[in-house]
Amino acid sequence: MKIKTLIIGWLYPELMNIYGDIGNIVALVKRCQWRDVRAEVKMLNPDFDYKQLDDCDLLLMGGAQDRQQTIVNNDLKRVKKYLKNKIDDGTPGLYVCGGFQFLGNYYKESDGTIVDGIGIFDLYTENPGGKSERLIGNMIFKPKVKGLTLPVVGFENHGGRTYLGKNIQPFGEVIVGFGNNGEDKTEGAIYKESFGTYAHGPILPKNPEFADYLITKALERKYNSKIELKPLDESLEEKARIAIAKRLGVNL
Repeated sequence: MKIKTLIIGWLYPELMNIYGDIGNIVALVKRCQWRDVRAEVKMLNPDFDYKQLDDCDLLLMGGAQDRQQTIVNNDLKRVKKYLKNKIDDGTPGLYVCGGFQFLGNYYKESDGTIVDGIGIFDLYTENPGGKSERLIGNMIFKPKVKGLTLPVVGFENHGGRTYLGKNIQPFGEVIVGFGNNGEDKTEGAIYKESFGTYAHGPILPKNPEFADYLITKALERKYNSKIELKPLDESLEEKARIAIAKRLGVNL
């Protein structure tokens, strides 16, 4: 039987990797390898050849500090058309915090400065600044995605408040924590098969069901056939999830 392959495009790993986002890459690669799927990671740093996106079956982008995010935001505008084509065509992706915000329409800084996003996700983010607190802490949310049945556990740390437009759906409903803005109980966003989220930690090792969802969707799109992943022993991950939830007063 021919070995299946999966090419993961990691957008700006040298700059957008402040919140342990490499853990998401490790989780995807190992969960592929344990199923005899050959996973390759493409490191797509500033000035990368946009044609490399054509080969990617799954995309990831994390968060960073302001200086690094300015560099990335400028480079994203260079490749906007090509990234938009990949996302519109259904290429699965995970975009965390800054990566999530960049795909929106704009980010309003605390001093009123407007930083244009690339407008793939119908949303905007504002940082109220002043005495407003950052939204920090462990979080749990219920995903609004067919095929995901378990609550998602994560950690959030963001000053921006994100608000969704009419043409995008939330990733989930907040059970514990703040989510997008601390007001409307929404967390993250879904567009096609691309997910934005404020869940750091990183998210995928803590939530193997979601990791497998992304792998499955990427393989199905690539091979144009139904994919059933071999079950793995996830008892350790589940114990960790239950422990975090109990600490937050939630029974999973």
